Amino acid sequence: MAPNGTLVDDPAPVPVIAVSGLDFEAVMAQGPGVIALCGVGSARLSARLEALLASPAGCRGIISFGTAGGLDPALKPGACVLAERVVCRSQGDAGYDSYEIDAAWLAALRQALPEASGGVLLGVEQPLATVADKQALWRDTGAVAVDMESHRAARIAHRAGIPFAVCRVVVDPAERSLPSSATVGLREDGSTALWPILATLARHPWQLPALLKLAGDAGAAKRTLRAARRRVGASFGMVD
Repeated sequence: MAPNGTLVDDPAPVPVIAVSGLDFEAVMAQGPGVIALCGVGSARLSARLEALLASPAGCRGIISFGTAGGLDPALKPGACVLAERVVCRSQGDAGYDSYEIDAAWLAALRQALPEASGGVLLGVEQPLATVADKQALWRDTGAVAVDMESHRAARIAHRAGIPFAVCRVVVDPAERSLPSSATVGLREDGSTALWPILATLARHPWQLPALLKLAGDAGAAKRTLRAARRRVGASFGMVD
């Protein structure tokens, strides 16, 4: 109620920003109290996130939400990961930077998703295509999963002093390489171009079985991701 006794609308709640790589992940992330952004590991995505933080709406917290590649062999397609820490290569490739997850937010997510795994999530600039690459990074970093957006979101959240969390679901497991046809169509805005995929398959038709297997794994990941989003509820379960 205003000082003159008239009724006024409550101010809009400060939103949570969900950062995803792909457009379908952002569609799932949207909901009450959530603004969703997507972009495949790009500087453009970081710039959009920075702009949102500077907007009048503000931001309660940032969550990285979407799919990931598996590094831990125990994680199968559809396994959910609530990261406890995000690491990425430091600028100049001298060691690794590390970003902690907000403890209260992580506890709330664990309560909603008790079956989810924990551990370190690794941020990279390019997709990991081979089993050998995955094995090397699992050995060197101890990370259980990898994506191309979490480290960007973590860096911005920590610089701004805003709570940060990660909810990712494994698509390609540690023991499986990605065919080049799986990534060639990815656009910077999170959408997928079909023609480059078809052109690559025309040149390398032996990739088709691996691509079909990946499509099946992606289906399992989407089901887990959709269920997780429903269970964490409004504002991704963030507590005040």
